Amino acid sequence: MTGNRTNWAGNVTFSAERFHRPASLPELQRLVAGSARVRALGTGHSFNRLADTPGDLVSVAGLPRLTEVDTAGSSVTVSAGLRYGELAVALHRAGRALGNLGSLPHISVAGACATATHGSGDGNGNLATAVSAVQLVTADGDLVTVSRDADPDRFPGTVVSLGALGVVARLTLDTVPTFYIRQYVYEDLPFERVQGHFDEIASSGYSVSLFTDWRGPRMSQVWVKQRADDAGAPVLGPRWLGAGRADGPRHPLPGLPAASCTEQMGRPGPWHERLPHFRLEFTPSAGDELQSEYLLPRGAAIDALDALQQIAGPLAGVVQVCEIRTVAPDHLWLSPSYRRDSVAVHFTWVNDWAAVAPVLAQVEQRLVPLHARPHWGKLFAISPEIVRGLYPRLADFGRLMRRCDPAGKFRNDLLDRYVTPRP
Repeated sequence: MTGNRTNWAGNVTFSAERFHRPASLPELQRLVAGSARVRALGTGHSFNRLADTPGDLVSVAGLPRLTEVDTAGSSVTVSAGLRYGELAVALHRAGRALGNLGSLPHISVAGACATATHGSGDGNGNLATAVSAVQLVTADGDLVTVSRDADPDRFPGTVVSLGALGVVARLTLDTVPTFYIRQYVYEDLPFERVQGHFDEIASSGYSVSLFTDWRGPRMSQVWVKQRADDAGAPVLGPRWLGAGRADGPRHPLPGLPAASCTEQMGRPGPWHERLPHFRLEFTPSAGDELQSEYLLPRGAAIDALDALQQIAGPLAGVVQVCEIRTVAPDHLWLSPSYRRDSVAVHFTWVNDWAAVAPVLAQVEQRLVPLHARPHWGKLFAISPEIVRGLYPRLADFGRLMRRCDPAGKFRNDLLDRYVTPRP
């Protein structure tokens, strides 16, 4: 198929000459083998040109749907185009769960893992940390499986690979016994309480998100998700650190209806109906937004918030909402939380790049000295030299990429600039 195609937000029009949606694995293999340049496209939730290519753009959403739950081995093997919300329902029915989910259940498993997309929680790594094996269609059309156990040397460079090693066809993920979550929302948490109690706030639940619109010295909302079976979870009353418990369901954007959001008010529900912020059956918005996100060392959380408070006025003019979460460290080479406990600062901007760009420059001016790593699928303008200096295993990944794809079939401009230049 030909014709212009955009990402979910509509801010990127892909430059691919052709778009494909193969219906079988052999068809995908033939397509990749016969293409000079090819990239895989998930659900299109990247806000930059990470998925772009001048050649063939391929969606794996049309491949036969696969959800093989191995309850004895505590794993599940899934087709790459499956969305998390769909996988979660099947897992829960089988008595299993994933350790964590992102805020949107609408994103594809392969796309989220390839970019180290994450949820929240002091003890929860990004979504890619659940991966134990990846099946790839390589540049010559062969099927190759790389696993945590059989390939310990290259596995950490294969999971978060930004699509640079091949087209992911299947993934195997670790699972845990299913569990239930209670979700509470608190409003108007004073900023000074965040400064003095950040660790207490972040550890108050299995997953915790702080939201602010920078229009006042407070966090407009704090979403606390506690495991229903955790007898040691803090008991949070109607008032907590100066914040008040919401008297009804809330949307992260104050004033918007909460019908699209997961159930709150402390009512217990299955993990997949509480850990995301939004319900699968609703589209959380029409995509009328831009997004950026930076992961910093956990110890820099307060310094980062203090620095951003200095530009609260400009931020308030272009931010719809800002979310702060914590992410556990991992050993995946290109993960923004590689080998460090992290705090993630996420910006949902208005859909006006001309207005956002100068404020983004001010944000990066303050966060770069704190060793901020940008989310690979969001908008950022940090120089390639700085970004490359933030990843100790980047040279190893470059060697892996050249070995798997010597002709550069899966490369594009963003990879050439930020990961490793073409020889």
